[in-house]
Amino acid sequence: MPLNKRKIQKIMKKYKKDFDELEHYDKTREKLWARDRIYITLQKRLINRLKELKQKTGKPISRLIEEKFLSQDRKIR
Repeated sequence: MPLNKRKIQKIMKKYKKDFDELEHYDKTREKLWARDRIYITLQKRLINRLKELKQKTGKPISRLIEEKFLSQDRKIR
């Protein structure tokens, strides 16, 4: 199945973020899709709330924090 210019542009537009991350990896060998451990200090109230959400959703606390941060980041842009 040959790709014409229009199909290539459509694919590039749809997966721009992925291509940008791969380009960054080619230049720096840093995987932006990988996960790193960080240590942060949170209030007990917040930790308890996160534990409750973890029980309700079944998602790890780190995933809950990532999703909340990413949703806020999209609102800012």
